Amino acid sequence: MTTPEQLPHLETAGELQAALAEIANWEKEQNKLMIWDQLTRLPFKLLDKITPKIIHDKLGKLLDELGGYIQNGGNYLVAGRKVGSLIEAASVAAGGPEKGPFSLAVMDQTAQKLSHSSRNVATAQGATTGFGGVFTLAADIPAILGLSLKVIQEIALCYGYDPTDKAERIFTVKVMQFASSDVVGKKAILKELNLQAGGSGDIAAGTNEAVSKIQGWKEVVTVYRDNWGWKKMLQAVPVAGMFFGAYTNRKTLEDVAEAARMLYRKRRIMARLAEME
Repeated sequence: MTTPEQLPHLETAGELQAALAEIANWEKEQNKLMIWDQLTRLPFKLLDKITPKIIHDKLGKLLDELGGYIQNGGNYLVAGRKVGSLIEAASVAAGGPEKGPFSLAVMDQTAQKLSHSSRNVATAQGATTGFGGVFTLAADIPAILGLSLKVIQEIALCYGYDPTDKAERIFTVKVMQFASSDVVGKKAILKELNLQAGGSGDIAAGTNEAVSKIQGWKEVVTVYRDNWGWKKMLQAVPVAGMFFGAYTNRKTLEDVAEAARMLYRKRRIMARLAEME
């Protein structure tokens, strides 16, 4: 059992409960899909018809890569040294310890900094691949997937979770799926991962259940791609696609990073409250 008296730089139970309430409000906001968002979730059949074979082949390769990521980390695991240095510097600047445990505020600050950095990279990358229209779109899809996985893993490290662990890799994919799912999908994912109201926050059982539902990982890539909707089709227009590409990639990374911050933050809060009991 850990008490605030033992670690004065950490939050009290009341402060943790208040932070948990903030996340609960965010989850409620996720249930309010605007008409615009609903339109972007229309079937992607039209794009399938006009998409060159090279893009379909690239999507097929992504399925293999994502399966490899779940099994062994694939090519997407990040080095923790950079994140560790950032969070240690933030803690010292805030008057906390150089080595953990770190306060929630320090974790939040570091996660936010990494989110902004990834968003800017995604914006530039989307503009570059959008310039060439539908043909460079083939390069954009795996790039945005890689950026999404990278920022989720970095945020996981901020909140003290190891992305090299297989259960955490599955959680990473579910965070990515959460960011692009509809209301029903978001609720189902929270339930799968024991992060719904009244959940334990223990992801072990939830990730095992999630594996059985992903159906060879095709569901994740299909949902992630389809939910870009016609906005990504606009990126297929040469030159003009540069602006659409920059916007859609920026928005995608913002959504992914926000979901990662909230879900990992919730897990850390639930874990600390459990330690106080």
